[in-house]
Amino acid sequence: MALDMSNIAYLLIAVVINIIVNSLFVWLAGRAFVGPEKAKFTDAIWIVILGAVIGGLLGAFLSGIIGSIISFIIWLGLIKHFFDCGWIKAFLIAIVAVIIQVIISFIIGIILGVTILTLGF
Repeated sequence: MALDMSNIAYLLIAVVINIIVNSLFVWLAGRAFVGPEKAKFTDAIWIVILGAVIGGLLGAFLSGIIGSIISFIIWLGLIKHFFDCGWIKAFLIAIVAVIIQVIISFIIGIILGVTILTLGF
């Protein structure tokens, strides 16, 4: 199987876009809870990158509920560290970031006419 450079380029572009988009949600939630002086966009990028890399490495060794819990605690620790907040605010930032992502995805789905939720019928 030959290495196709166009596939690698598409993969890298997709990874960069994914990082930027997910960082936007974390950054917006961070600004809402700790303010713009503590929640920098570059810090949100680091949270997303490190969270994905550490979570991926952790997933290679741990799976199931234990791996998920440890991965979530690591994400909270990254938010706590980079946004200089406590554990409760880190938890709230993580939850609100997911809520923002769901709402924006829903709105984009409506605009583009894409069905996001199906009932399986």
